[in-house]
Amino acid sequence: MEKYKPGDYDFDLPPAFIELYKKKDYGRYGKDGEMRTCFIASNHTTGGNSGSPVINGEGQLIGINFDRNWEGTMSDINYDVKQCRNISVDARYVLFIIDKFAGAGYLLEEMTLVE
Repeated sequence: MEKYKPGDYDFDLPPAFIELYKKKDYGRYGKDGEMRTCFIASNHTTGGNSGSPVINGEGQLIGINFDRNWEGTMSDINYDVKQCRNISVDARYVLFIIDKFAGAGYLLEEMTLVE
């Protein structure tokens, strides 16, 4: 919402999304009136990893990788935990979009969700 610009190709939003935001209607995916959208981690990524699953120590999907910081590109040669950062969309945000925004909650019936 911070980048929302009505009529702008890259930053416009559908009215239904704006309404969910105004109502803070994040369903079971938000917490304390907030919806987490992304997170940063120190996973090793390389070019072509966009769309890769991000899993926690229990093997559960927690996000989808989509970018990394420029300083971390050297990890293709030498991984340095102090510099490598990958950026991922939070799985809870993906579920919120599927369920609350797209109205495709029936898809969640095919998934095993861990809360």
